[in-house]
Amino acid sequence: MFDEQKRNDKKQYKRSGIAFSVLGAIAAVFLVTTVFQWQGISIDINTEKPTAQANELNLGKNQEEVTQAVNEASEAVVGISNVQNTGQGAKKAGTGSGVIYKEEGGKAFVATNHHVIEKASELEVILSDGTKVKAELKGSDPLTDLAVLQIDSEHVQKVAELGKASDVEVGQTAIAIGNPLGMEFAGSVTKGIVSGLNRNIPVDINGDQQPDWQTEVLQTDAAINPGNSGGALINLQGEVIGINSMKIAKAEVEGIGFSIPMDVAKPVIEDLETNGEVERPYMGVSLQDLNQIPNPVLQRELGLPEDVTQGVLVQGVEKGSPADEAGLEKYDVITAIDGNEIESLISLRQYLYNQAQDGDTAELEVYRDGKPTTVQITLTSQ
Repeated sequence: MFDEQKRNDKKQYKRSGIAFSVLGAIAAVFLVTTVFQWQGISIDINTEKPTAQANELNLGKNQEEVTQAVNEASEAVVGISNVQNTGQGAKKAGTGSGVIYKEEGGKAFVATNHHVIEKASELEVILSDGTKVKAELKGSDPLTDLAVLQIDSEHVQKVAELGKASDVEVGQTAIAIGNPLGMEFAGSVTKGIVSGLNRNIPVDINGDQQPDWQTEVLQTDAAINPGNSGGALINLQGEVIGINSMKIAKAEVEGIGFSIPMDVAKPVIEDLETNGEVERPYMGVSLQDLNQIPNPVLQRELGLPEDVTQGVLVQGVEKGSPADEAGLEKYDVITAIDGNEIESLISLRQYLYNQAQDGDTAELEVYRDGKPTTVQITLTSQ
């Protein structure tokens, strides 16, 4: 009797153990599934198979969004071949990337970088399917490193959607599409985040080792390499939020790339498409930063007070220019425009190009022979 009771107890114990094991397994599956779903990863388990297959683990929502964004924008990203005439004949000088942003009247328009098309005698656009199309340069702007090309739209399959800078936030996903290192890597995609907004990067345009302008850019850690220049930086909606530029990248660091935001690029692109250039107010003077001149020279030769250390020195005045008509003279020192202090040539250009309009009259605060005076200048487009 005792042995029979003992056997029954063992059976009951095994059944209880199995039951607890099953419950434990169910709880574990539930817990893991919940955690994975919380992390954006889905698990599909086919109960008709004895084991779950590795390919049934699918990436989550974010990866799906990245893939959709790339599919949405990639056909609008093209390659650009720069052909130059040399002593040995026509030669391909380099390749870059571009973005088809508009199609109208049998023509398509491509935005790219100025340095991608610089000095080209011929330009060719390579579409995403490999089709090569002859391109016409509509205009370029060294200051913003932007250019616009025109091609026949016969083979164009996709036009990019342009985003807004106001919708861009630090930390959001950023995807770069382009042709790094040449067309053999056409359509390459790199992913990162937007690392910073409203960055100002000094740019040397004339090669004199002095900054001529400060370009406003987005900062990203998405890899941008030679050949990516002119390509698209897109968001998860597949909208272009910037035009990538390798020229303003820092070669000595990693994980920092720059892109010209669309709100900066759009008006420039429109001017280039319509007028072939960006019309900006000009004064008609050659200038030098005051901080590049030794203090003894400033005080002895120009008679400046000791506390005047920032501004720009007029080195020459173009005959018949707005500066000439306003009475500006060689060796005048400009320290302010319309009440805004001028620290350097860059700050003067930024005011003229971003704040002033063709036909505006501006008031310059000037030191002449060491004495302060004001000059009224009427600005015109160059």
